[in-house]
Amino acid sequence: MNLTTRCPNCGTAFRVQPVQLSARGGKVRCGKCTHVFDGVAALVADTADSEQGAQAEAEPSPQLGLFTASRKSPLAGAGEAANEDAPVANFLEEAPPPRRSWSMLFGVVLLLAALAAQATHYFRTEIAVLVPETRPYLVAACKPLRCEVKLPRRPKQMAIESSDLQADGRRENVIVLNAVLRNQAPFAQEYPALELTLTDERDEALARRVLMPSDYLVGLPAEQVAHGIGAGADAPLRVYFDSGSLRATGYRMYLFFP
Repeated sequence: MNLTTRCPNCGTAFRVQPVQLSARGGKVRCGKCTHVFDGVAALVADTADSEQGAQAEAEPSPQLGLFTASRKSPLAGAGEAANEDAPVANFLEEAPPPRRSWSMLFGVVLLLAALAAQATHYFRTEIAVLVPETRPYLVAACKPLRCEVKLPRRPKQMAIESSDLQADGRRENVIVLNAVLRNQAPFAQEYPALELTLTDERDEALARRVLMPSDYLVGLPAEQVAHGIGAGADAPLRVYFDSGSLRATGYRMYLFFP
């Protein structure tokens, strides 16, 4: 019996040699539609040779010799048609995997580097907090980009430890605000802004003012202001106000980061 396999994709039948099937573990490629299939599983009976048909039952199954390249086969060449209706096509070995393009690999690496640089720029403050040793390098990298590595702003980890508002006994209509800010975070933070509201005896607002660090840190060196409030440290402050004709009896104050 001749060995004939049929492409499950286009139905084209081909004669094959055992050595062709054993070359790729039975995997073959259809020369007509280029479909790759298991040539062993797709074997069909070949009735083209009537003389050998009578001996089909006596001969061992042709699949027994598919993986022994040295076994002789009486079959015709692969180019011979299996039947009148089956066009001839060549069997090809499975195509090797495509070569990796170095230019594509370089492009991927370049893209990943760009994403890493963008993420570092965006999260530079958080990186400086988590890894303090990186701050000098981040500051140096920011100079040509005209950016800053600012201190963190965590209002929930900043508190007004104490405060009081009193009249200045030496000057009329002048009140003095004394307060202590505490940084409860395990890292330095920027000085916050303060909102001060003067109230009357009914606790209704008479006047409101926002104090920026430049307002309540007058006289403090710029370098010291840039270092912020250290981890777990306190920052005392004193601010004088001209209350004018207001008759304030109380006040409210809270901190925030604009």
